[in-house]
Amino acid sequence: MNFRQLDLNLLRVLCAIYRLGSVTEAGRQLALSQSATSNALARLRVFFDDELFVRSVRGLNPTSKAARIVPGVLAHLHSLESTVMSTEGFVAASSTIHWRLSLSDLGEMMFLPLLAQAFRDGSPHSQLSNVSVAAQQVSAALGAHDIDLAIGILSPGHNSIASERLFKERFVAIAASDWQPASGRSGASTQVNASLSARQLAKVPLAVAAPAATLHGSVDFMLNKLKLSDSIVLRARHYGALPELVLRSDLVAIVPLMYANSLARRYAVRIWELPEHGPSYDVSMLWHQSATQDLAHTWLRALVRRLFQREC
Repeated sequence: MNFRQLDLNLLRVLCAIYRLGSVTEAGRQLALSQSATSNALARLRVFFDDELFVRSVRGLNPTSKAARIVPGVLAHLHSLESTVMSTEGFVAASSTIHWRLSLSDLGEMMFLPLLAQAFRDGSPHSQLSNVSVAAQQVSAALGAHDIDLAIGILSPGHNSIASERLFKERFVAIAASDWQPASGRSGASTQVNASLSARQLAKVPLAVAAPAATLHGSVDFMLNKLKLSDSIVLRARHYGALPELVLRSDLVAIVPLMYANSLARRYAVRIWELPEHGPSYDVSMLWHQSATQDLAHTWLRALVRRLFQREC
């Protein structure tokens, strides 16, 4: 084993497979094709003279050698990146950094257009990617530096992960503009939107979205509390399908207010308040503590804060 013969980029592949238990997912996180990731694993196996990972029903499990090696490799990669970045100045206008963010499908619709415009204006030579990471894996992805920042309904999950709330959001219902509840009067609201009672919701066919990159169960909790779980007739993987669904049917969809307001400007939909003004949650940005003092990362967080942070 000659360390000089090892391509250090292979170590990032090693760490990603170790963390995710999948060649396909590791490639997706590192923006590599499956064949390129498989080839990297083959080279690692030759170098270490070990299988490194063995297949099981739950994915790829590390061998004893991989389990010994990878934690130390991760620590040194983090240290090396922090050392290099701490010696660099940062000028946004000339920066060529490739930023990797993690946004859900809804986050991509709501945040990415404003972010892209801000990057084109302030850092036109930078690149920006939205990397698909399940909410449960965000902390690990930040720790492995597979992503630089995550925005969403997220909790740090580890003391090495920093978090800052951007705003508080809540859920509402949307329906076609001419839709009316089957019985009872629509209650008044403190806002311009009419409200639906629990009794009215019980007679409504509901649609909800459950994207993999979002960790939030308060909608299901609310419906369980109101004994309305059986009213869900459609669960979509993504929020993007919901506008057409409510326009073409009698379905009522439950969505975040920020998204509902954006839809009301473009579609013939009406917003309805939910009982007790619907469940609320915090939208936060998360990053690894090792990037807190980095000048480039400080600029990125300030940009996100300027675009999206608001008083609750």
